[in-house]
Amino acid sequence: MRDVLRTVMGALLTLLASSVAIFMALAASPGEAAAKLAGSRATPEKIAVIRHAYGLDRPLPERYWDWLAGCLHGDFGDSLQYHQSVASLLGPRLGQTLELVGLTALFILVGGIGAGIVGSLSRPGAVSVTVLGGVGVAVPSFVAAAVLIQIFAIGLGWLPAISTGVGGLRGMLLPALSLALSWAAYLAQVVRAALREGLDKEHVAIARTRGLGPTGIFTRHVLRNAAPEITTVSGLAVAGLIAGTVVVEQAFGIGGIGSFLIQAVAVKDSNVVLAISLLMVLAFIVTTTATDLLHRALDPRVRKAKAA
Repeated sequence: MRDVLRTVMGALLTLLASSVAIFMALAASPGEAAAKLAGSRATPEKIAVIRHAYGLDRPLPERYWDWLAGCLHGDFGDSLQYHQSVASLLGPRLGQTLELVGLTALFILVGGIGAGIVGSLSRPGAVSVTVLGGVGVAVPSFVAAAVLIQIFAIGLGWLPAISTGVGGLRGMLLPALSLALSWAAYLAQVVRAALREGLDKEHVAIARTRGLGPTGIFTRHVLRNAAPEITTVSGLAVAGLIAGTVVVEQAFGIGGIGSFLIQAVAVKDSNVVLAISLLMVLAFIVTTTATDLLHRALDPRVRKAKAA
């Protein structure tokens, strides 16, 4: 229990440090939100009025403290561009991103683990996983998006090239596949290697001599021992998905928080940028922390080391 509390406290401190870093980096970035809001022909006096109206002329530590206090109460401030609360703007967009992330995670886990298992059990499967996995890992998501659009949207006409206005699963298939490809390929390589290593262990050979069937050997002695490593890599893959949606959402015209972040950065809508960045960091921390706790639960060696 003490170890779990220590892990959670570390995650909270990481989130706090990340919020400081994001806030300071945005404040130090070139350009000024007041000047962008005022327009290209604005006078210094008008810019000063806008800066004062939005509190941009206050000391940086004071602005950070007020922003942090608001976040703790669920108030991320108002958008400088839309003049609405950031929370109301993020609500529907977050739903789109979570739909994309959920479908992508399913593709990564099912495709990566399934391909890894096939590659570990047969020589032709191993060759295929190695070759296709190497290609998949090397292809960035924006390149995968362009290739998939060319094949399935333009060439075959099976799926839409732009997801805006296309509801349900059909509109999310190509974006999710684009985002999942490299991570699924990497996970397949890790799963194959971990299972192959397990199949070569001495206790597996002993189990074979005792007459235990292939299915029992694989599930009890191979897959169970590889589960901690597979869980860790799977968790890292899912943890990075929200940040990865930025490029894919732009490519497919999805109105999620990733594409909204790019729009907010362009006009330096600081409250929106801060909120989305903090949500991405929070999602990463929560996922990796949960993965770490699950890894400890699955691996008795880690539990014994912590107990000692």
